[in-house]
Amino acid sequence: MIEFAEVTRTYGPKTAVSGLSLAIPKGELFALLGPNGAGKTTTIKMLVGLLRPSQGAVRVCGFDMVKDPRNAHLHIGYVPDDPNLYDKLTGREFLWFIAEMFGMQQQHAMQRIGEVIDNFELADFADDLTESYSLGMKQRLVFASSLLHDPDVLVLDEPMVGLDPRSVRIVKDLLRKLTHQGMTVFMSTHTLAMAEEMADRVGIMVRGQLRFLGTVEELRQQMDKQATNLEQLYLELTAPQAMATGPILSPARPDAP
Repeated sequence: MIEFAEVTRTYGPKTAVSGLSLAIPKGELFALLGPNGAGKTTTIKMLVGLLRPSQGAVRVCGFDMVKDPRNAHLHIGYVPDDPNLYDKLTGREFLWFIAEMFGMQQQHAMQRIGEVIDNFELADFADDLTESYSLGMKQRLVFASSLLHDPDVLVLDEPMVGLDPRSVRIVKDLLRKLTHQGMTVFMSTHTLAMAEEMADRVGIMVRGQLRFLGTVEELRQQMDKQATNLEQLYLELTAPQAMATGPILSPARPDAP
């Protein structure tokens, strides 16, 4: 479903992402971790088509994000870390706007808008202007809009920012349901407990390169720390002295995207 093929992205003399090769199959929830400046945001922007790779290719459902962006985008839902809405639209109007952007037929759009409003408990404020929304309300609306067109791939950049505990539970339960139904989820997060709880695999990126790719259990085995949680493993792997060493990649799953 998602494929990075030897992807490099540079900004002048600076290399933000270097030689990234990664395949994420259907129905997997993948969490990309790493310290600030590691290349996570650049990776996500290339995945959703906001940046072009300097080298290599990014493919979504077989469509090249540079050569065939229209078809690639039809398969993607995206929740950025900073939810930007149109202040003078109501939540419902914003959802209709997104439906029209994806060319959804009116009857289907009406049905899906009702469903996502229910799923994210938006009914109490769906007809208020979004300029009155709290950060958490905005985040829930952006989540709803990202799923409106039934995408095959959902890309999340710090998805729990601003959400209260009930909203976090709604999102977690929905992500479990969607991946069980076959949706692929690519999530970047600093919330390590969530990554450990939710992700099928994690990737840890440092200075533009993957230093680990695999399950949390595989990370424990490689670091020989059987009783350690992901936070402790992550902090040890990304410590300054460890960052000076080369990658310690775990073999990726054989699943093809």
